[in-house]
Amino acid sequence: MELGQVPLAFSHLPMFPFFDMAHYVASVMALKEQRGAVDVSVRSPFACWFSAMLCCFGGSVLSSLMLGEPPVAFLAKGMNILLASSVWYLVFYCPEDIFCRCFAFLPLRLLVAGMKEVTRTWKIVAGVAHADSHFEDAWLVMIAVGWARGAGGGLISNFEQLVRGVWKPETNELLKMSYPVKVTLIGAVLFTLQHSQYLPIARHNLMFLYTIFLVVSKVKMMLTRSATSPFAPIESALGYIFFGLPKTPPKMKSEGATSSNGSSVCDQSSSEQSDDGVKKRQAKKTE
Repeated sequence: MELGQVPLAFSHLPMFPFFDMAHYVASVMALKEQRGAVDVSVRSPFACWFSAMLCCFGGSVLSSLMLGEPPVAFLAKGMNILLASSVWYLVFYCPEDIFCRCFAFLPLRLLVAGMKEVTRTWKIVAGVAHADSHFEDAWLVMIAVGWARGAGGGLISNFEQLVRGVWKPETNELLKMSYPVKVTLIGAVLFTLQHSQYLPIARHNLMFLYTIFLVVSKVKMMLTRSATSPFAPIESALGYIFFGLPKTPPKMKSEGATSSNGSSVCDQSSSEQSDDGVKKRQAKKTE
């Protein structure tokens, strides 16, 4: 195989079963690391399973809702549901937690994370093409659906938390986007431009380059244990130029400090609300 044919062959890789399984493993293991998820698995296995399915198929659910299609259409993929359910069971109920211990091995974690990023590219491309079949040349619709298909698990995280009995509206991805959601939005824009033939590059070449960037960035962030987005300097510069935002927001630093000390954002917000209430009562007394 010639070097120039590698991107074309790469674009024809089947996602099922290996890449899809890596996506399910990474998603369900991330769910298990959430506070209270293990307790939910003991109290209500069905709620835990439904939450895991939202993490695995959140992109399909959200993109279907946006296009007026049945949100339960993903349940028709019996083999995918069976595979995701098997992964869920092994992650939460495997004896001695053997399954999670195996995937806690760093090289295996890196492999799973890289394969998950490959599926992100395929989902964005599928979402953009699917949106174009409903609304031809509608840029915003194509970007929105591609974004939802590739990062649906993060975008509907509040609903997924609600299934587990947790309500944290301050963790909304639209208020403070995580790196996967940001990079998926950028990918949706790029693939929309390419699909509309405004970006002079073949689709398989763009898929190859974009996936390499995703995998390298993810592996680097995991090895360095850094949660800082590679786009942080650009975001800071653009925010300062167009919106007058400070380059180093003090709020973000305080949030990082509280999270490192073990306190949650929910606790911080509740304390702020209590302080506001005390101030209001004191003002009333002075009046």
